[in-house]
Amino acid sequence: MATPRSHGKEKDLVARLADAGEEALQRLAELPGGQRAVGAFNDLRNRVDDLGKRVRGVEKLEERVSRLEKEVAALRKGKTPARRSAPRKPAP
Repeated sequence: MATPRSHGKEKDLVARLADAGEEALQRLAELPGGQRAVGAFNDLRNRVDDLGKRVRGVEKLEERVSRLEKEVAALRKGKTPARRSAPRKPAP
């Protein structure tokens, strides 16, 4: 568990990493073909975000299907099919 003092250090570290990342991207963009690389990274990030949204949607559907399967099973338990009785033949 982070103490109040260490929390400030973690925040500083994250800020430093973010700054370093931004600086690295700027340097990469300045290289020949760097703009294309940065564009490709951004496209990749967008695709990963979209994929994450789709996976979350699938998880919700799986939960819904599971719930419905349980309901169907409960309904099947509660209902027993009615027996059909064969018509009786009159006694001779």
